[in-house]
Order: sequence, then structure tokens, then C-alpha cells
Amino acid sequence: MQNELIGKHLLIGLTYVNGNDEVVEQVQAHGNIVAINENTIVVLREDTGNEFSIPYDEDAFLPADPGEYSLRGSGEIVVNPDFISTWTIHSEDIEESSS
Repeated sequence: MQNELIGKHLLIGLTYVNGNDEVVEQVQAHGNIVAINENTIVVLREDTGNEFSIPYDEDAFLPADPGEYSLRGSGEIVVNPDFISTWTIHSEDIEESSS
């Protein structure tokens, strides 16, 4: 599946939760996948032109239904992305990854 993802438009949703499972922050980004390996996917963000990476997990990429997707933070409309990937990051995970 890795080669099939290169050049595809990916909509990413990240939800950060604290130790009480309360939502602390939600981030949405989108862009074309420019690189992929067994551990990481790199997306070239359309809004900033910067690269953004997330872990590669084949099960975390779902085909997107055709249509318009409104980003909560910016109100930007993303039309017909190829895939959607959503992640929940727990505060414990953030602390472990920084040590």
C-alpha cells in the first residue's frame, strides 16, 4: 500500500487528550503525501507548505468519502481528499516519546 499513497491527498485529524481523557487540543491538516517508509508518512501541507509527518500505520488510513470537509480551526474546506487518518494522542504517549 505504501507506493499507492505517494501523491495522494491526505486529511489528518489529531486529538490530544490529558490523563483524564479530556480533549486538550484538536489539530487538522491536509496535503499530498510526498514520502513514506515503514515508520513514517510525510505530508506537504497545503496551508503552510511545510512538511508534516505522522507514524505509518496502514490500518490508520481510510479512503475518504467524496465531498467537502470543513476544518474546525480554520474553516478551510478540503474537497475530495483521497484518504483520512485520525489519531488520538494521550498525554502519557507524549511524555514517553519525549524521553
